[in-house]
Amino acid sequence: MNLIKKGMMALAACAIFISLTLSAAAQSKNKANTMKKKILFVVTSHDKKGSTGDPTGYYLGEVTHAWKVLKDAGYEIDFVSPKGGQPPVDGLDLRDAVNKEFWDDQYYHNKINHSLKPAEIKPEEYSAIYYAGGHGAVWDFPDNEEISAIATKIYENNGIVSAVCHGPAGIVNIKLRDGKYLIAGKKVNGFTNEEEVAVKLDKVVPFLLEDKLIERGGIYEKSAPWQEHVVTDQRLVTGQNPQSAHAVGKAVLALLSK
Repeated sequence: MNLIKKGMMALAACAIFISLTLSAAAQSKNKANTMKKKILFVVTSHDKKGSTGDPTGYYLGEVTHAWKVLKDAGYEIDFVSPKGGQPPVDGLDLRDAVNKEFWDDQYYHNKINHSLKPAEIKPEEYSAIYYAGGHGAVWDFPDNEEISAIATKIYENNGIVSAVCHGPAGIVNIKLRDGKYLIAGKKVNGFTNEEEVAVKLDKVVPFLLEDKLIERGGIYEKSAPWQEHVVTDQRLVTGQNPQSAHAVGKAVLALLSK
């Protein structure tokens, strides 16, 4: 009888051990799945167009139209800016239904107005990083080594790097572990020289984005001004102008779905 009792107790202990092991594995899997569902949006902290004194910031539509695609697909969006806190906003057009949806969304409006500092970001939590444009990006994105390091870690962890309009200013100086520029040898695009001339800021910005992307070894593609143009090369997605933000979001989502 004692042997039977001991055997039953041993079986019960084994069952408990297996149950705990499976539970831990499930929790670990759920945690991993949750981590995969986060995307990091980068927005500028710079609020002036050079010496003109004219205001700038992140371009609202370039945040919202990508946000809408990815949020509706179930992804959580976090925001980071070079300085953290409340970033300046440009293109505040609330006649745009998607802009208005974002602006009226208390949760996300609060998140972007309290953007995280680079030091607060854990790259391993994100499946993708997205650099939103706005002219301010050309001033404070390129030389921000902290955010570049975050992007490198996300990319080298099989994540996606994406950007739109002036947002690709954030990827011009990203280097991978082998010392090569991320964009070297890859198809890429961003705000064109013609578009910069059209808005009369070609002599104001610190550099022309098209020229810089080519200088870093990118295979630059473009369409006529203000036409949607998005290019995907491996796990790099870039869009030409504000009109391309929605399509960049869709291209990122397509890669995430693979």
